Amino acid sequence: MRAFVFWVFLAFGMAVSSLSAQTLTATDYESWARTAQRAEEAIEAGRASDTAMRGLRAELAKWRTRFTEAQSLNAKTIQSVEAQIKALGPPPEEGSEPEDIATQRQQLNTRLAELTAPGKTAEVAYSRATTLIFAIDDILRERETEALLERGPSPLNPALWARGWSSLVQSLLSTRSELANAWRNPNQRAEFQDSLPTILFLVSIGLVLLLLGRRWVQTLTLRVQSGGTTPARWLAGFALSLGQVAVPLVGLYAIVQAGYATGLIGLRIDPLLAATLNAGAAILIAMWLGVRVFPKVVTVPHTMHLAPEKLREGRVVTGLVGLVLAANEILRAFARYDSWSQEARAAVFFPLIVFGGVLIWRLGTLLRANARTKQQEAEGHDEALSYSDRLFWLLGQGLNAMAFVAPLLAAAGYFRASQRATFALMESLLLLAFLLVVQRLLAELYVLLRRREEAREGLVPVLAGMGLILLAAPQFALIWGVSETQLDDLRLRAMEGLRIGESTITPGDFLTFALVFVIGYTITRLLQGALKNTVLPKTKMDSGAQNALVSGVGYVGIFLAALVAITTAGIDLSSLAIVAGALSVGIGFGLQNIVSNFVSGIILLIERPISEGDWIEVGGEMGYVRDISVRSTRIETFDRTDVIVPNADLVSGRVTNFTRGNTVGRVIVPVGVAYGTDTRKVEAILREIAEAHPMVLMHPPPNVVFQGFGADSLDFEIRAILRDVNWVLSVKSDMNHEIARRFIEEDIEIPFAQRDIWLRNPEALTAGVTPKPGAAKAETPTGIGTGQLSESDFAAGESDSEGGER
Repeated sequence: MRAFVFWVFLAFGMAVSSLSAQTLTATDYESWARTAQRAEEAIEAGRASDTAMRGLRAELAKWRTRFTEAQSLNAKTIQSVEAQIKALGPPPEEGSEPEDIATQRQQLNTRLAELTAPGKTAEVAYSRATTLIFAIDDILRERETEALLERGPSPLNPALWARGWSSLVQSLLSTRSELANAWRNPNQRAEFQDSLPTILFLVSIGLVLLLLGRRWVQTLTLRVQSGGTTPARWLAGFALSLGQVAVPLVGLYAIVQAGYATGLIGLRIDPLLAATLNAGAAILIAMWLGVRVFPKVVTVPHTMHLAPEKLREGRVVTGLVGLVLAANEILRAFARYDSWSQEARAAVFFPLIVFGGVLIWRLGTLLRANARTKQQEAEGHDEALSYSDRLFWLLGQGLNAMAFVAPLLAAAGYFRASQRATFALMESLLLLAFLLVVQRLLAELYVLLRRREEAREGLVPVLAGMGLILLAAPQFALIWGVSETQLDDLRLRAMEGLRIGESTITPGDFLTFALVFVIGYTITRLLQGALKNTVLPKTKMDSGAQNALVSGVGYVGIFLAALVAITTAGIDLSSLAIVAGALSVGIGFGLQNIVSNFVSGIILLIERPISEGDWIEVGGEMGYVRDISVRSTRIETFDRTDVIVPNADLVSGRVTNFTRGNTVGRVIVPVGVAYGTDTRKVEAILREIAEAHPMVLMHPPPNVVFQGFGADSLDFEIRAILRDVNWVLSVKSDMNHEIARRFIEEDIEIPFAQRDIWLRNPEALTAGVTPKPGAAKAETPTGIGTGQLSESDFAAGESDSEGGER
């Protein structure tokens, strides 16, 4: 159903885009030529203001969008005409072709030229518009760089403090004067009196929601989260916590609307009220993020591992960051309207920059403390510090450095660079905190769906976090000074796709490829599951053949899914033939072992000399085949270790398969008896033992072989065929137990090896050794003296248990 809905919307979007492509008339191109001429003159002069340049760029961008749509005009018809020309074949090199064919070819070529002419014209205009846009971007970028590197007066100069304070006071007095003048106006005062009930109602509601609403919602949130540690309660508390921003913000909006309802709002107060609303939103969002990142009640595993006093400090610092951003918003509104001088701006904003540096320093210290705590916990559990914790440590180090750099830049006179570094960094930190909160929200949702706590650290939440960072990248760019027009340009270039040879791969093509491949892959897995669990168990195929068939279906299905996805996305692989040919030699040498193992794996699945579950021996390793993959085969040995064997070794090497085709196999149990024992009696006993075991087959019957006369015993062997050779060790153990029991009952001795050593000249061992006084002389010495003995001085003889010399 999802795929059907996607294709419906995709087809609808393609139809809309094809309808939106408009044919540009001659009049349109004349208008475009005038716009382009005006842009070229402005670029050459380089004197237009930034606002004028941005307006001109926006106008050029609109023209470029129209040219982009015009390039795809008549695309289907052009493909049809090109196909007809291709069907006629190339013209003959010698001689002439039939007149009707030549006439048709000429008509088609003329038609093709007419159809491609608008697209070619639009393509030329598109190139011109793109060049002009790049030139304007270069000018704006150079101006921005010059402004950031421009050095102005230092705010440390005491002479500037009075000027900055005077500008701020003058702005406040002008605001009061505007209100006073509006109140003196009888019409505005009458409007205020008429709207007084509405004003009082909005102010009352606004004050209640602004002063008490956040506390009410916070109390309810803590009550819900303190009731348990389940993901459901955390999600419920998160949903309620959004009211900590929404409810007070509604109250602030009501107060702002009450201000507009008074009828006393003039040109000066209007932007100030808008800035007040933005400032209030910044404070509320920062306080909410502080509570979410540095929670009061920890109900689920959290990112910050800090002591309660550190968490409290984090909430306070985050709220103060919002307060600084709010003050910056209001002061900027005054500075823009009253056109403060550069000296006044530097003097007024410098204390705010210094205070912001202090807050940034504290946040960096908290991040470093969090990483230090995680490191201590990891060392206590013999674990490595995670990648995210290392990033927190590096971020804390960077924040501590920027806390000094930004105020120093302001003190040195680089006011704009300092202002950008301080306030943009604060906004980036709040956005990063918001991403952490959203990533935790997605993780808890995933845990709730999977109903497993360990899913919180799974792959899906990590990928979701990476996706959030990619989605937030444009917002980070806007915070650091990239304009929306530049982002639109980057987005347009990304939508144009990557050109490889004659083929262009757009993001839409990639998404189409990914979607179709995922659908094909899902269908393949479903088919494999149906075959393995429903269809094949009802057939007479053995388990090895079933696994081989399921694996083969998987390979074919994935290959077809990739092929269909490439075809559906419209990716022309013929243009990659030259690149593939150039790389094929190097890839062939570098991947020849992988290719060999892959082909060997296909051979194993088709020929099936081994199958999953077989007991094999290869390269000195013995065990059961557990998995046959594309490159290698996994063998589980009897000590429960996995041995990974390349498939090429199984195809080209020598492999012993103990269970190929069936599990019938032979067991050999050797046993020895003492000399003098009745051999026929021993044979009868061993035969009875073999026939009595339930794993021994009677057809063919077990056999007892009198192997011969050994050095210490008469050697016999039980040779029997087992119905399941996998039990060979157990059967051998059972037979040995039974043999020991029966031989004891029948008084049959199982001998063990004995050796007697005879010394021919024992006196030679004591040559050169002076016995101690009082010591007895041993008949057979147990030690060897210091004298040298030759091989002829003594000889050893062997005797059996009967004492006879051999």
